[in-house]
Amino acid sequence: MTIEDPTGELLADPYGVYDRLRETAPVHRVTGPDGLPVWLVTRYEDVRRGLADPRLSLDKRNSAPGGYKGLGLPPALDANLLNMDPPDHTRIRRLVSRAFTARRIEELREPVRRIADDLLDGMAAERRADLVAAYAAPLPITVICELLGVPPHSRRDFREWTDALLMPDPAGPGRTRDAMAAVVGFFSELLAHKRARPGDDLLSALIGAREESGPDGTDRLSEDELMSLAFLILFAGYENSVQLIGNATLALLRHPGQLAALRADPGRMGAAVEEFLRYEGPALLALRRFPVEDMTIGGVTVPKGETVLLSLSSANRDPGRFPEPGRLDPDRDTAGHLALGHGIHYCLGAPLARLETEVALTALLERFPKLELDVPEHELRHRPSTRARGLLELPVRY
Repeated sequence: MTIEDPTGELLADPYGVYDRLRETAPVHRVTGPDGLPVWLVTRYEDVRRGLADPRLSLDKRNSAPGGYKGLGLPPALDANLLNMDPPDHTRIRRLVSRAFTARRIEELREPVRRIADDLLDGMAAERRADLVAAYAAPLPITVICELLGVPPHSRRDFREWTDALLMPDPAGPGRTRDAMAAVVGFFSELLAHKRARPGDDLLSALIGAREESGPDGTDRLSEDELMSLAFLILFAGYENSVQLIGNATLALLRHPGQLAALRADPGRMGAAVEEFLRYEGPALLALRRFPVEDMTIGGVTVPKGETVLLSLSSANRDPGRFPEPGRLDPDRDTAGHLALGHGIHYCLGAPLARLETEVALTALLERFPKLELDVPEHELRHRPSTRARGLLELPVRY
C-alpha cells in the first residue's frame, strides 16, 4: 500500500490507515512527508525491536546519497540528542539525565499544581476558552522555562517558533528560517546572561558542564552541543506535554463515562495518563533512522542508508499487543506502550510529561465539573504534522 499524501490521508485518519497497513504487511514502502521514499514499520514487536536496535542510526550522516538531509537546522541547534548515536549520545545524556530523574521531577508536583491553578483562575472568569491556548500550551512552557531559568518576558514567542519548525509551510520557507535565526539569537543571549549571572537552574548547570571537563576531557560539551541541548530541552519539554494534555482532554470529553469515573476517583489519574499516551500519544512516528548495514525488519530487507520510520501510534494500536486498541480504558495494562520511545533514546523528559499531564487534568476536572466541547467534533483540527500529533485548538465551555 502506498501513501502518496501523508499530510492528507495519514493525518486525516492515522489509526484507520495504520489498521489497514498492519493487516496487509509489517513493513511498507511509502512516500514520506518530504516526498522521499521511506520504509514504514507498523507492528508492535517490529517497532519495539527497531527502537532498541543499534544498527538503526539516528545520525543523518548514515543516510544514503540523495536521501534524507535533515531539517536544515544550523549547527548551533543540530548537535542534539535527536541526531546522535553513542558515544556522543551517551556522554551528553549522562550530563543532563540527573535533572530528569523521577525523584527530582516529583519535587515539581506542587509548583506545577500552582501554575495550573493560576491558569485556571484566569479562565474561570469566562464561560468558554480555547483550552490549548489558555491552558495546555502555557502550562508546560511555564514549567520548562522555570526549570531552565528562562525569564518570563522571553517566553511569549516560543510557541510561534516551535509551530514554524514543526509545521513548515512549503509556500513560505522564510518563516522557518526566521524561526531558526530567532531561536539561535534567543539562546545566544540567554547563555551569555547565564554565564554572567548563573542561578540555581538547569541552564546554569549545563553551562557549568560546558566549562568543566572530566579527568580525560571526554565529558565536556562543545558550544554547539550546549546550545542544541538547551534548545532540545525547551522544545521537546514543551511540545510533548502540550499535545498530550490536549489529546487526553479531548479523549475524556469523547468518553463521558471515563471522565466521570476519573472525576470521582482522581487517584486513578496517574494510571490513566499511561492509557492516554497509548491511545493518542504526542507523536505518530519515532525519529527517522538509517540502517548502518543491510538488515531485515519484519521479514523485509531494508538496504543500508535508506530511511526507516517506526510508527509509535500504530504499534500502540496493534491488537496483537493491546486487545481492543481503539477503546479508551484507563484500567487496561499499558505496560510496554511506546508513546515515549524505548531503548537508549527513550524520552528524557518522560517523567515531567507524565507529571504535568496528571496534574493538569486533575486540576482541570476539579475546577470545571461541567467541562464540554464548545464546537461540533467534526470542526476540530489537528496539526498538519507527523512530528507532533495534537490539536490546533480545543474550544470548550464550562
